[in-house]
Formats: sequence, structure tokens, C-alpha cells
Amino acid sequence: MKNLFSILLLICTFQLYAQTNTETKIPYCYDELTAPDFIKAVKQSSGVCLLPIGILEKHGPHLPLGTDIFECRKVATTAAEKEYCVVFPTYYMGQINEARHQPGTIAYSPELIWKILQETCDELSRNGIKKIIIVNGHGGNNDFLKYFCMSQLHSQKDYALIFYQPNESEDITKKINALRQTTTGGHADEMETSMMRYIRPDLVKTELAGSQSGKNQGRLAEIPNQYTGIWWYAQYPNHYAGDATKSSVELGKLVINAEADQLVELIKKVKLSNKIEDLQKQFYQESANPLNTKQ
Repeated sequence: MKNLFSILLLICTFQLYAQTNTETKIPYCYDELTAPDFIKAVKQSSGVCLLPIGILEKHGPHLPLGTDIFECRKVATTAAEKEYCVVFPTYYMGQINEARHQPGTIAYSPELIWKILQETCDELSRNGIKKIIIVNGHGGNNDFLKYFCMSQLHSQKDYALIFYQPNESEDITKKINALRQTTTGGHADEMETSMMRYIRPDLVKTELAGSQSGKNQGRLAEIPNQYTGIWWYAQYPNHYAGDATKSSVELGKLVINAEADQLVELIKKVKLSNKIEDLQKQFYQESANPLNTKQ
């Protein structure tokens, strides 16, 4: 009888514990939060929000238009599961003028993509999010996002904007190279296709991966020492760079988790440190009166 009572007590305790955990668990996806839970989420995240930015564009003949969106959101949500923070909803308003000739591309004007990103960051700040980490999934966004971050110094902001920059460790690089079967790429290639086969295999049409060329056409090779906006189209008119016929789920999982793990470390550091905010305040003060800046 005593043993039965102990077992029943243990079961009740476990059920109470499970119920409490369910009730207190807050979603990390911004769009899944209720308004009251959003207040809790801001506090639990220490005001940290990930802003995954992708694009809508062709990814060879075999991957979905939203490939970059799927990839950066998977990295972000994987990281948020390990270190709680808020993850902003699907965002695809980036720079993609180079793919306007391909079906399905949504290329907003330079003015609009700038304004909507600025207002998104400002609105997040107004709602208590003071540390915004951009997780980019589209190579064509890199220069735009770096300049956008620099532009935040032009007028005073009450939040820190951080552009996540993952680096491959020597160990991870060795593991990737051991799995890779191709050496060229950059868009819808072996790496990206592997990532999508891990994230959403149902959207990958591997049988079409070799139906178009992903080779560099080199159509501006005779004009040295220059940069022009048409460079990508000159090299990859099919909007496909590399060879995706050798992709693997194992490689995709490795790449996603490696990027997510580095992002987790960044989130932890950002939560504990106010160094960026302190330096920004000092900069704003000095830039308002540059003649008073110590020389």
C-alpha cells in the first residue's frame, strides 16, 4: 500500500511539473506570441530578436524561390531553441535586382527595401527589442546590409543593430570538405541544395539539378579591373552557380547546425554585454560636438 501511494504521488508530481512547464513555455516565433506573452518574451530574451532576411528568387531549376528564406529561418529557429530569443516572421524585402529577368523574382525598389528595414528595426525598438541581430540568407543582401548597418550612425538610435557573420572553424571546414563532392558554387549549388534537402526535402527536385548549366560564363572576362552591376548576370545568366547533382542531407544538416551554433554564441554574448550600446552613445555624443572630441 505504501509503495502504491509513493507511485501515485510520483505520478501526480510529474503531471504537475509537466503542466507547469507547458504553461510557462513561451514561443520564440514573434507571430506565434500573444500580446501578453510578447511582454514576457521580451524579458526572457533580454530584448534580443533575430531578424532572418531572405529573398524570393530563382534557385536553379530544382529549388524553390524561397530557398534563402527557409535556410536563414532554420538557422535562426535552431539557435532560438538552444538560447531563447525572439525570431521575427518571414522577411523577404532585400536586394535582388540581378535576378529580375527570372520568373518569380520579387525585386522591390532600393528606396523601399531601405525604408521598410529601417522602420522594422525602429518598430522593434519601440516594442522593447533593443538588440536586433540580422541573420542573412541571401548573398545579394550582404553589401546592402553592411551599408545599412553603417548608416545607423548617421542619426541616434536607442538600439543595437548587429549583422551576424558566421565563420567556419577549421574543424567544421574539414568536415564539410570531407562531404563535398564539388569545388565550385555559390547559388543553388551542392551546399544550398544539401541544406534544403535537410530543411524541406519535399520542395527539392533533385532530378532537375543537372538540367541547366551552373557554370561561370565569364562574359566580361575581357574587361579587367572593374565592377559593374551586371557582373552576376554576365557570369550566371541561369541564376544558378555550381553543380547540385552531388548534394546530401548529411552535408546540409552539418552546415545548418554549424551556423546555428555560432549564432547561439553570439546571442549569449549580446545578452550579457552592453558594449555596443555604450560605444554608440559615446559616438553620438562626440559626433554632435566633434570640436570637443579629445585629440
